[in-house]
Amino acid sequence: MRRTSILFALSLISTAAVAAAPVASTGTTAPIVLAANTQLPNQGVVASTIDTGMYTYIEVSQGDKTVWIAATTMEAKKGDKIGFDDGAVMTNFFSKTLNRTFPQVIFVGKAAVIK
Repeated sequence: MRRTSILFALSLISTAAVAAAPVASTGTTAPIVLAANTQLPNQGVVASTIDTGMYTYIEVSQGDKTVWIAATTMEAKKGDKIGFDDGAVMTNFFSKTLNRTFPQVIFVGKAAVIK
């Protein structure tokens, strides 16, 4: 069951990566920035980020609670307002890359800085 959940989460991330638009001739992915009136189901303020090359783990403050999300590599910095979809919730998720266990992390298909 856990393996199926992980595969599902990875397929969400892979789908988002394929949909990302390349920037001119650099071959990199442009940061997604949404207008302030654009709505995603969840929003908060970036408290911290960890980039792994394949994913960006983002600690998001939502008033009196904090959640960790994982999105395809993106640019976000402390203090940015961010929106994200519901994604797949993983509990006690161990990241081999970070050698860290997250009590809960949400693998999202779409996340964006809101300007």
